[in-house]
Amino acid sequence: MPPFRRKKASKSFPVKVCTLDAELEFNLEWRATGRDLFDLVCRTIGLRETWFFGLQFEDTKHFISWLKLDKRVQDQCVSQMPSTPFMLLCKLYPEDVAEELIQEVTQHLLFLQVKQAILSMDIYCPPEASVLLASYAVQAKYGDYDESAYKPGMLASEDLLPQRVIDQYQMTPEMWEDRIKIWYADHKGMSRDEAEMEYLKIAQDLDMYGVNYFAINNKKETDLYLGVTALGLNIYEKDNKLTPKTTFPWSEIKHISFDDKKFVIKFVDKSVTNFIFFSPKGMNKLILDLCIGNHDLYMRRRKPDTMEVQQMKAQAKEEKQRRQIERNKLAREKQLREAAERERTAMEQRLLQYQEEIRLANEALRRSEETAELLAEKGRVAEEEASLLAQKAADVERENARLRLSAIKTEEEKVHLERKTREAEFLTARLVEESEKRAAEAERLKAELLAARVAEKQAKEKLINFLSSSSTGSLPPCSTTTSLFPSTCSLPAELGESRVDVDVGVTGVGVGVGDSCGLSAVSVCGSGVVHNGAPETELNSYQLVPDDSDPHIHRLSLEIEKERVEYLAKSQHLQRQLESLRCEFSVLRVEGTPDRLRDAHDAAARHGDDKYATLRRLRQGSANTRVAFYEQL
Repeated sequence: MPPFRRKKASKSFPVKVCTLDAELEFNLEWRATGRDLFDLVCRTIGLRETWFFGLQFEDTKHFISWLKLDKRVQDQCVSQMPSTPFMLLCKLYPEDVAEELIQEVTQHLLFLQVKQAILSMDIYCPPEASVLLASYAVQAKYGDYDESAYKPGMLASEDLLPQRVIDQYQMTPEMWEDRIKIWYADHKGMSRDEAEMEYLKIAQDLDMYGVNYFAINNKKETDLYLGVTALGLNIYEKDNKLTPKTTFPWSEIKHISFDDKKFVIKFVDKSVTNFIFFSPKGMNKLILDLCIGNHDLYMRRRKPDTMEVQQMKAQAKEEKQRRQIERNKLAREKQLREAAERERTAMEQRLLQYQEEIRLANEALRRSEETAELLAEKGRVAEEEASLLAQKAADVERENARLRLSAIKTEEEKVHLERKTREAEFLTARLVEESEKRAAEAERLKAELLAARVAEKQAKEKLINFLSSSSTGSLPPCSTTTSLFPSTCSLPAELGESRVDVDVGVTGVGVGVGDSCGLSAVSVCGSGVVHNGAPETELNSYQLVPDDSDPHIHRLSLEIEKERVEYLAKSQHLQRQLESLRCEFSVLRVEGTPDRLRDAHDAAARHGDDKYATLRRLRQGSANTRVAFYEQL
């Protein structure tokens, strides 16, 4: 027995495996093979369609490699850095995702990988298709569009469009978001797996989908690209990865081999010249691995399904039917819930309306009560004023009676004064007549005096004395006549003042009565308002009665039968929408920005070519013709 024993190596080592939405860590045995690690990852995530996937890593020479399943992990130049993980990726792409993909986990992983390839611009996608794919990605992530929960700018922070598309058009992030939102709202009712499937159906029609490109040279050392696809091998020019120059389907290829940098492909038809190309050193094993995998899967698709695949499809079909039934049930429940929500919202609106009406009625009632109180106060004031006016009217009546008595006394005095006036007038007439007589006699005496002046100068003084005494005797009657009626001139004025006083008194009485009537009318009107305000306090009452409102599996089967027809109709509608969006984007394109892939896509679109039409056209010639055409490139 040796004195020293060799230290045993570690029994396990850590391994980190990443998918596009998760990270897994394992401890592997030192002798574990690639198959052990791959099966462990697939069991962990529940993946059964393992033939599409592989574990990708960067080897010690910094080349991208796929983990070989029949070799030990430690023998495959795997970097010893713990931060270098394996990536679980789709290695072989399906021809028709709707027909080949069975599990949802397979579909989800492929969706994430294709989406990342489009956003990183490894797959060229035109702008109108980019917007449509972005709307399906949003539907798969967020579910149905909800206008109440949607906030402007919610999609602007998401990575939804390739940077190439954003740079080619004069559009703000808000404009892109508006167009994505229009399509997003159109996908209402679509589940996550349905949205991802629709995404993959559109993405698989893109020219660069499922193509692994490798730089190669022909015998003329022309720089070309080899495209390894699920349908065969395509040859591309260096400046155009979109449209292949020629193609060789897997059904024509019999044998593939390489010697250092030289690849030799032999055809089923032995008369066809071998297809030879030269690849960079280090890429030949990867090219051969992808060619073998795609060829085997191509031939497998054209054979009857194995029992495992048939069992998986039956289980997937049952699961799909079960989920469809659950989805329909949830849809019905959602419709009923939405109807109940709408009804509840309507009832809440009605309740708010009734509450508002009650508030307005209470406000009107309060105003009516305030008005009634105000009118009652005015009524009390009016009654007080009426009583005051009644008292004033009584005073006026008493004054009026006094004035009437004064007027009667004034009438009697007037009659008495008129009688005295008539007597004074009579006396005046008599005095005037006597005065005239005396004046005539004086004139006669004056004439006699003048005639006798000469003769009777001696008696002048006597005569003057006589005349003086005569003149003095005639004045007293005038004075007496004037003083007989001292109040004749003042009498009409006193009568006039009496009349004015009476008129004023009557007028005052009239005004007093009129005011009293007016206040009385106001009081009646006020009482009428109070009476009319009472009916406004009544409220109408309403009684709300909500309206009372399982498809069978047979209905589901009918829907499945119609699915193909509906898909064709939807596809036509989709093409029309894409065409309208393409026309809209053509106006906003930034001119002068060179893009070879965009130019090649536009040229193919003008000629009406798509991915499948181009491949059918390239396969029309014989294999010899295509090999010769390749050699001349």
